[in-house]
Amino acid sequence: MKKKIFLSAPGLICCAGKDSSELYESCIKGYQGGITSYKGFPVGRIKDDTLPAHKPNNEQNSRIFRIIDTALEQLRPEIEKAIAAYGSEKIGVCLGSCDNGSEISIAAHKEFFEKGAFPKDYNLRFQSASFPAEYISNKFGLKGPVFTIATACASGASAIIKGAELMRAGICSAVIAGGADLVSDTVLTGFNSLGAVSDSLSNPCSKNRKGINLGEGAAFFLLDFAETPGGIELLGTGESADAYHMTAPGEDGAGAIKAMKAAILDAGIKPEEIGYVNMHGTGTPHNDKAEALALTSIFDSCPPVSSTKPITGHTLGAASAIEAAICWMIINKKKGLPVHCWDGERDEAFPALPLDIRDGTPSICMSNSFAFGGCNVILIIGKRSI
Repeated sequence: MKKKIFLSAPGLICCAGKDSSELYESCIKGYQGGITSYKGFPVGRIKDDTLPAHKPNNEQNSRIFRIIDTALEQLRPEIEKAIAAYGSEKIGVCLGSCDNGSEISIAAHKEFFEKGAFPKDYNLRFQSASFPAEYISNKFGLKGPVFTIATACASGASAIIKGAELMRAGICSAVIAGGADLVSDTVLTGFNSLGAVSDSLSNPCSKNRKGINLGEGAAFFLLDFAETPGGIELLGTGESADAYHMTAPGEDGAGAIKAMKAAILDAGIKPEEIGYVNMHGTGTPHNDKAEALALTSIFDSCPPVSSTKPITGHTLGAASAIEAAICWMIINKKKGLPVHCWDGERDEAFPALPLDIRDGTPSICMSNSFAFGGCNVILIIGKRSI
């Protein structure tokens, strides 16, 4: 029997909450006030005054580090307790992210083109994909493995799975795992060029949906063999790669079905034991249809589902970690299910889903993430009945 892995209370920040409690309140109220205009598009951008102040002559002044710091400081007591219990060499870091270097890189290259030289304090390593993960390790004086995971919009969930693998392999006794990403002009321009960005609020599963609202944020858990307050486990995980298209999901949802079946099997549960599903729910035409087909294939009677991206924005590499954190709060706080924010105009081209159920206190939740390149990642978290 595989060893149980527990999830600490999450440390997080996004446009809909400066911590997990505030985000959960936004979700159950359907608050979309964090989505504001940026560069002419609705974007879930974090207010500057909720982030740590800049420090003079500090290489970690970039926005991504300020976001990461805000989330991680909420986990400091748990991390320090783990260091005391296991030693710094037995604690790893697994960070999922998509774009964590362009913010510094673009500003430095702009100065190069204008002045003929890079800023004196600029170093190429600042734009390395591994730099933020190394920063987290150094922040807490850790000596365990440090991984950066880039599976597009499933990165945060992939990082959590990698953390669990490190622990079950005996390499780590605890792991800081999650995701972080920001809204950069590069990402916004790139997604807009794909025709994936909506000029209005995201409207997942509606026949009027136009695409995503980008967002930014970070969410982290401490994964531990010792039972954490709340007693919520990482029950099961599933991954698949359908490789159908560089950016579009397979139209029949086969890749998503395979990942969900793997997670349910790994958790050792029956589908009907899952009480809520946090959808990937981007509001793009192909994704919503494929996910609906997959869900109705897996469940004889689908549990309540909703997408929280219209509240948080699509936070890319952080999305799946933030959505796992929402599931953690649902199970722990038992105050109801997140609102599915949409216009109620169902798309008749795919099966109807139970989107508007607000009540419920599930003990097991599933979080779906379906990323570019056909990377499908599922997390099932909760408390077992026995």
